[in-house]
Amino acid sequence: MRLISKILTYLFHPLLVPLYGTFLYFRITPKYSPLGMQSGNILPVFILTVIIPVISMLILRNLGMLPTALLSRPRDRIYPLLIFLVLLLMVLFRVIPNNYSSELYYFFLGMIVATTACLLLALAGKAVSLHLAGAGTLLMFLITLSIHFEKNIVIAISLCTLGTGLLGSARLYLKAHGRAAVLTGWLIGLVSQLILVQFWF
Repeated sequence: MRLISKILTYLFHPLLVPLYGTFLYFRITPKYSPLGMQSGNILPVFILTVIIPVISMLILRNLGMLPTALLSRPRDRIYPLLIFLVLLLMVLFRVIPNNYSSELYYFFLGMIVATTACLLLALAGKAVSLHLAGAGTLLMFLITLSIHFEKNIVIAISLCTLGTGLLGSARLYLKAHGRAAVLTGWLIGLVSQLILVQFWF
């Protein structure tokens, strides 16, 4: 059970959520997107939200500014969240402009809102589940894509819902967070996408 929980933790790592969301958007949207355009967005998103954050974490650890990669303490999350926030802003303004894809634009804007909320809580000495914040973000994005494009993606939504439940159970099993932190993180991700849906239409 512990091994499965760790696999779920890595598979649904919050750093992978922007990449998952971008990939799924291009798979779901009925808008025509050439392969070159898709790769021209997915690759920069992968570099900015996965590769650079991982390298930044290694640098912070070597500098002694990050005692552990688990980020269990609120103060350990401040620098990683700040770096991730800046990188999300770079994606928002340089990779996916509003006039190109409003759905993807507001997906990243929602992630910026969620990251900012998690950062403010960390500054206040509170730690919520970043994994569940990411899962909540992705789940609500899929639901809104389905409604917006009037497309039946119930299998994808069901799998994401199942994954979210398993991830929450895994985080509790590993004692990474308590129930309140897991639920709060999930709600932050969910609400951050939900409040921006009005701008999609």
